[in-house]
Amino acid sequence: MSTAVNGLALPGSCLQKTCSVVVVVCVLHFSVSLLYYFNTFQGLQEKIFVQNPQHKEVGTQVTEISSRTVGVPAKPRTTTLAPPVTEAAAAPPIVDLPACPENPPQLVGPLRVEFSDIITLDDVRNQNPNLQDGGRFMPKECKAVQKVALIIPFRKREEHLKYWLYYLHPILQRQQLDYGVYVIEQSGDATFNRAKLLNVGYVEALKEYDYNCFVFSDVDLIPMDDRNIYKCYKEPRHLAVSMDKFGFRLPYNQFFGGVSSLSKEQFEKINGFPNDYWGWGGEDDDIYNRITFRGMSISRPDGVIGKCRMIRHDRDAKNDANPQRFDRIARTRQTMNTDGINSLTYQVVEVHKDRLYTKVLVDVGSPNSRLCQVRCLLPPWSSAY
Repeated sequence: MSTAVNGLALPGSCLQKTCSVVVVVCVLHFSVSLLYYFNTFQGLQEKIFVQNPQHKEVGTQVTEISSRTVGVPAKPRTTTLAPPVTEAAAAPPIVDLPACPENPPQLVGPLRVEFSDIITLDDVRNQNPNLQDGGRFMPKECKAVQKVALIIPFRKREEHLKYWLYYLHPILQRQQLDYGVYVIEQSGDATFNRAKLLNVGYVEALKEYDYNCFVFSDVDLIPMDDRNIYKCYKEPRHLAVSMDKFGFRLPYNQFFGGVSSLSKEQFEKINGFPNDYWGWGGEDDDIYNRITFRGMSISRPDGVIGKCRMIRHDRDAKNDANPQRFDRIARTRQTMNTDGINSLTYQVVEVHKDRLYTKVLVDVGSPNSRLCQVRCLLPPWSSAY
């Protein structure tokens, strides 16, 4: 406290008051600073001690996800880094392939077709490494729109078959078809029945795969242009339009021989092919009649793209001209509902699987036999019955 003598203030009293005020201000300043630094330290402490558990939790989640991907239980880890990516985790996801284009990009157009070179089946196998047993192929780069069964009626034509396989497999693969090759061989020495063998091929192929397109080809015909695509169209397709045998022209407008294609629906609509044409000739014209009687028409490629070469040969034994063919052709309308896939009978003798083809050896009976073994059983997805 300040004191006074005779009403006068003692020296230093003002200085004392000033010092008191300064002390109070310093105390306040120190208190405020201490409070500020305490709050800052507390926030920093919370930030440090809260961040680490969050980081640990993220690391645990990465470990669990990686473990599920590989398919093994999660293991304790001493680091928050994700485990190394395994081969299974690195595999690309399975995605649907795009549909194959209508015009395959690998086609080359006109082809050189010769029959003077010596061909072996081993050569053909080595040149077609992507084939599967049974002459099956499926493109890897796209999904084929159609599933095509190629059916060849056959007996004692091994040399011709080599050339067919040699030329056709590369062509069919460039055409990006999902296909299989079926060689249907008639057993025994009875008169040859081409159309019945084609019916057998249709049934036997459907037992293995849900084909929706069928190409019926003689073993001695080779296309000369890979733009002549062996698939099915809106109408039954005649593919062997311009044979060298006929001077590269159509012999007559109703001609439907050599190579043709029908969808599963088209084939069953005409009740398949006739079974009663024994020997050479007539069945192609009967098939043409069936198509027209069911309100369909024939489609063809043009005469350039539809060119093909025939392997020259003598007519096979037991395949003489059928003397009854003209009479049967005239009665197609009356017989087509009862003579066809719904009356087919045969017996399978042997099935052989090669990487280039499936060969089915069958007994189809003879012209003088109505027994023809046991009625064949169509697969469950067929609507012929």
